[in-house]
Amino acid sequence: MRSSSIRLRLFAAGGAAVLVSLTVAALGLVVLFERHVQRLAFVELSADLDQVAAGLERGPDGELTMTTPPSDPRYEQPLSGRYWQVETGTELLVSRSLWDGTIRLPEAPRDGRPHEHMAPGPQGETLLLLERLLSSPLRFGEGGARVAVAVDRAQVRDATRGFVRDLFPYLALLAAALIAAGAVQVVVGLRPLAAVGARVAAVRSGSARRLGDAFPVEVRPLAAEVDALLEAREAEIGRARARAADLAHGLKTPLQALMGEAERLRTGGAVAEAAGVEEVAEAMRRHVERELARARIASAGRAAACDPAQIVPRLVAVLRRTRDGARVDWDLDTRPGLLARIDPDDLTEALGALLENAARHAAGRVRVATARAGASVAITVADDGPGIAPPELARLTSRGARLDLGGPGAGLGLAIAREIAEAAGGGLDLANGATGLAAVLRLPAAPQPT
Repeated sequence: MRSSSIRLRLFAAGGAAVLVSLTVAALGLVVLFERHVQRLAFVELSADLDQVAAGLERGPDGELTMTTPPSDPRYEQPLSGRYWQVETGTELLVSRSLWDGTIRLPEAPRDGRPHEHMAPGPQGETLLLLERLLSSPLRFGEGGARVAVAVDRAQVRDATRGFVRDLFPYLALLAAALIAAGAVQVVVGLRPLAAVGARVAAVRSGSARRLGDAFPVEVRPLAAEVDALLEAREAEIGRARARAADLAHGLKTPLQALMGEAERLRTGGAVAEAAGVEEVAEAMRRHVERELARARIASAGRAAACDPAQIVPRLVAVLRRTRDGARVDWDLDTRPGLLARIDPDDLTEALGALLENAARHAAGRVRVATARAGASVAITVADDGPGIAPPELARLTSRGARLDLGGPGAGLGLAIAREIAEAAGGGLDLANGATGLAAVLRLPAAPQPT
């Protein structure tokens, strides 16, 4: 399963790249070190070769002898890994370290220059061998003498292994440092994405309207596209609001005509028919109001802020001129300065539905109060009416319940208020109090102006 985290992917890719790179570098260093040690070994063998060549002399009896052997004591220790050997056409001289063995010299140009070889040793080991042909008819005869010195290649491998043991801790420390630096680089590099997320959250909550361009150049195109999308959405919402207003004006005249027709029927004595027409017209009006309220809800309103203490008195003043509003006493306890993050028109729509519902069902008193509740502003509308039947109240307050969508009554006004509150990031709580229904409209609190 592929990881969904960009950070983890970058961590894994960076760590793998560091390990692979250091592994390749370590292999290269080991090869270079081994070659360097091998070159040093041939340098030492070249000095020993010169000593062997200088120490060869013909004795009084005509035999070739080693009068001055090399100074390295390992040439005198049996099978020590350091060997020399001299061959003429009829004679063979070997170091004591070869004991009773010999070295089989490979074919090489007979040009008198030193030649490097790999050759098998007396115990089957691999030797680094340096040989040269010495031409001196008086000392070695017509064919000359092949002088060779050798060292066990295992000594080079032992030095290489020691180098690897010494190198590994430093490579591990370097790998840890590089991986840590890569992790810091990933965190710093992805920080602009976190800033984009924070700005998107701010736009969603309403504390900002656009992402802006305060980002690195690589992230600015994304922010610009999101801002363009927000602008297009706001334009679409504006067109929806305009269409809703046109719809309201378009339906106003037909509904008024229906109400006038009902009045004429009532005047003519057709009371039942008039009541039926009025009921249908009222149901149509309420459904239109609900759909208009839905069309007006927009998340762009979250960026606005309004004071419920300024809206409630205006709504109450209007309701007092209606039949239901004139018969009740209005108790207003609204604290000025409690700003809610909602469009003023949307809050007017929601509070208007709650206040109209409370006036219609109240026995004689409606109380409206505002208060700060944590990060929210709570607007309580309580009446002294019969409330809602407990089974129906339990259904309405359950999570995801749908309020009444048809017919007159409390369901439609409460549904409109709930949808507006939820669209603004809040909610609507319902409870039967001691004297009636209490509806609490919860809205996100807006920051106080500086």
